[in-house]
Amino acid sequence: MADISSNDKREYALIIFNVLIVIFVAIGTIVMLNNLDSATGLTSEGIENFKYFTVLSNIFCGIVALLYLIFKIKDKKIHILLKLMAASATGLTFLIIAAFLQPMYPELNLYKGGNLFFHLIVPLLAMCEFVLIKTEKIPFKYTFISAILALIYGTGYCVNILINGKGVWPNTNDWYGFLNWGWPVGLVIFAFIVIMDWMMACLLRFLNKILNRVKTEEKG
Repeated sequence: MADISSNDKREYALIIFNVLIVIFVAIGTIVMLNNLDSATGLTSEGIENFKYFTVLSNIFCGIVALLYLIFKIKDKKIHILLKLMAASATGLTFLIIAAFLQPMYPELNLYKGGNLFFHLIVPLLAMCEFVLIKTEKIPFKYTFISAILALIYGTGYCVNILINGKGVWPNTNDWYGFLNWGWPVGLVIFAFIVIMDWMMACLLRFLNKILNRVKTEEKG
């Protein structure tokens, strides 16, 4: 039996990661759409959940994974950029929940229902998969492009409040509560989140570079 090369092993691993991402995003979406426990643990009823960055970034991640599996994207530049955008966006969600929101609100189970997949499983799979991708060099500008997803979301979030008003809980357009301290603080929070998205992309790019360097040295 012919030996399987390290490149083939990595390719098989990437396929498995992408299959799992598609499956878990689908499961998380189905669970989310059937959720009737409104306004608890950063969830709403059914289709209203599509207003959350977590949900949108995970679905984007699932679409990118599905495109990879169907078309086996030939343009490596597009492939790497889309994967970095998906991994950094879902990684941002993972970091905010694990490091900030869950410790701050221990009474809320932010890993319940669809959030188990969107806050934990899919982000971890996406980040691990990106680190495994074999590539010669990832342009540094890709990290800035990756942060655009958070920037677009934050801009839309603010514009919606400016047009429709903040509202009163639970019927509020400020569902994350970022403007509880006023617009200046809210804008600083949004800017920090965009920076965190960029930093996550930088970290993933660095880890990918380190892994590829180690693999190259092992071959040498």
